[in-house]
Amino acid sequence: MRGYGKSDRPEAIDQYAIFHLVGDLVGLLDELEAPTVVIIGHDGGATIAWQAARLRPDRFRAIVSLSVPFRPRSPARRTSLMPQTVEAQFYQLYFQEPGVAEAEFEKDPRVTMQADPAKGSPRSAPWRGRALSVGMVSRAGGWLPSSAQPLPSWLSEADLGVYAGEFARSGFRGPLNYYRNIDRNWELMAAFDGMKVTVPALYIAGDHDMVVASPGAAEQTTNMKQVVPLLRDIQMLPRCGHWTQQERPAEVSAAIIEFLRSLPK
Repeated sequence: MRGYGKSDRPEAIDQYAIFHLVGDLVGLLDELEAPTVVIIGHDGGATIAWQAARLRPDRFRAIVSLSVPFRPRSPARRTSLMPQTVEAQFYQLYFQEPGVAEAEFEKDPRVTMQADPAKGSPRSAPWRGRALSVGMVSRAGGWLPSSAQPLPSWLSEADLGVYAGEFARSGFRGPLNYYRNIDRNWELMAAFDGMKVTVPALYIAGDHDMVVASPGAAEQTTNMKQVVPLLRDIQMLPRCGHWTQQERPAEVSAAIIEFLRSLPK
């Protein structure tokens, strides 16, 4: 993913459009001399993985998606459908203005990274009925909570330190630029509207994931086989939140291995 870790992180927002990202993956396969691969992605990575498998089934022969189901193109620009009020706006709208979220997140990357898991995975009750409100950002405040968040059991202080150190070095502009291409991607993908994902697929998510509980997600999951005809299975992990592979590494790994073994040689 460009913009993350030690990868290139162009400043220009339009360098993070979907065709660049799929092109990066194809370029990586060429560099590795890998004719085909199975692609696995989580969250934003899952969105890119779906499009890679959809646009280049000759290179991506199967897909495993974690958290995010395949989402058909919306009838209108994505940002126009996102909720906002006088007091608050959806977090992806908050990310649109360059420099605003960067200033908040880069003030203390460790605080930022510590808050992220807490937002994605509730400790007890699922997100049903409140996923939307959790995704709203106060116009008077910001995205980060006012007090420190406890670490979940699956995230160690050492791991948090690695993530915080990487973002302290690279900054958040690259990752935030993905959100700033939401409407550009909607425009670019118009020519492919109605095109199906034609390779074998596996979808894994937690039943406590805020993505799963968000408006429209249940219908997208239920109807996914209409646009992903070779969808092999939908696995919903009980009491698992958004960080699927971190929260349930054994179950996720076992499901992926079983799926890989089922594919044609």
